[in-house]
Amino acid sequence: MRLSRFFLPILRETPKEAEIVSHRLMLRAGMMRQEAAGIYAFLPLGLRVLEKVCDIVREEQNRSGAIEMLMPTIQSADLWRESGRYDVYGKEMLRIKDRHEREMLFGPTNEEMVTEIFRAYVRSYKDLPLNLYHIQWKFRDEVRPRFGLMRGREFLMKDAYSFDVDQAGATHAYNRMFVAYLRTFERMGLKAIPMIADTGPIGGNLSHEFIILASTGESEVYCHRDYLDFPIPGADVNFDDVSALQAIVNKWTSLYAATSEKHNAATFATLSTEKQVSARGIEVGHIFYFGTKYSEPMKAVVAGPDGGEKPVHMGSYGIGPSRLVAAIIEAHHDDAGIKWPEAVAPFKAIILNLKQGDSATDRAAETLYRELTGKGIDVLYDDLDARPGAKFATADLIGIPWQVLVGPKGLAEGKVEVKRRMDGGRELMTPADAVARLMQ
Repeated sequence: MRLSRFFLPILRETPKEAEIVSHRLMLRAGMMRQEAAGIYAFLPLGLRVLEKVCDIVREEQNRSGAIEMLMPTIQSADLWRESGRYDVYGKEMLRIKDRHEREMLFGPTNEEMVTEIFRAYVRSYKDLPLNLYHIQWKFRDEVRPRFGLMRGREFLMKDAYSFDVDQAGATHAYNRMFVAYLRTFERMGLKAIPMIADTGPIGGNLSHEFIILASTGESEVYCHRDYLDFPIPGADVNFDDVSALQAIVNKWTSLYAATSEKHNAATFATLSTEKQVSARGIEVGHIFYFGTKYSEPMKAVVAGPDGGEKPVHMGSYGIGPSRLVAAIIEAHHDDAGIKWPEAVAPFKAIILNLKQGDSATDRAAETLYRELTGKGIDVLYDDLDARPGAKFATADLIGIPWQVLVGPKGLAEGKVEVKRRMDGGRELMTPADAVARLMQ
């Protein structure tokens, strides 16, 4: 993509309403624009990152055995009355009426709807286990939306829903998601710690929030320091191995880790001082097991081996891809701008033509651009007629992992400079070697 043809509305000044790093940088880098309180348009650069995040989420959900579908954003109030949640959910739910005065709502979550779909088609225990997920926009009318995507009103959510014949099966479904979440966040360059959490309006008696430590986190969290060094399960993890998955979950829940709502100061105090971590945290995922909370009132039952009907055991599992974009920035940035991990970067490399209009630099930059795009490398080519300093500032601000600097001085020696944004490392090399490096 040529920058001269790309829509990238960079802001030179920091917007006054932006209170935290991710909010400031997303606005300045032209990733999003606020359209109403807590409601944002994703501009092209931001959308590319959001799509990369969703791709990773999908891959790990599919790997774990979950099946993707898509449910509508508008739901019938009658479904929520069946579960008993319509009148108790609170003002966060946006309630509306259609032209026929039927009561509807803009879905904040989908337990009721997915249960209605399940009960319409599944009749036997032989069709279980089942885990259905989708990635869909949600709306919760926050009383005070703030911090950009961290606490917005409209947000993108991956929500999965598991159905099992009994508690043992549901526990394995929970463990599948637990391990899938560890892998998902690690692939995005995040170390997420699962913490015992409050179940809130979703309900149930088992819940973990996946928290990354960041100074701009919403609340205080507490954990054992050893969690920061725990290895993440590899791509070869067997999601069908009940005992192996349970062993992973046991390890990751063996030490103290709790959100502020579940914090036990006395228990935490028994840890040695050097093992105590008290910090701010950002929630990037939340999983729940709630048994028959929805299946009983909504009559989602299956015939068991003995022919008798019984309500299914359910769980729900959420990840906020739009919030994750902001969380990744909170974890990876410096004073100059964003430092994207390669897996979620909008482009892998940016070519900076440091003397636009010079025949040698134009030719070298164009050749690099054609070679890289021809080899499938996602590259942004800064072909604007601007000063080198301005190009450096833009490249650092938007955080592309690799910068290829093409200038007259280096070309005189047959070299270009390759800079790695994450650690600032620089190296002079031939254009052919630069292509080979970016192919790795």
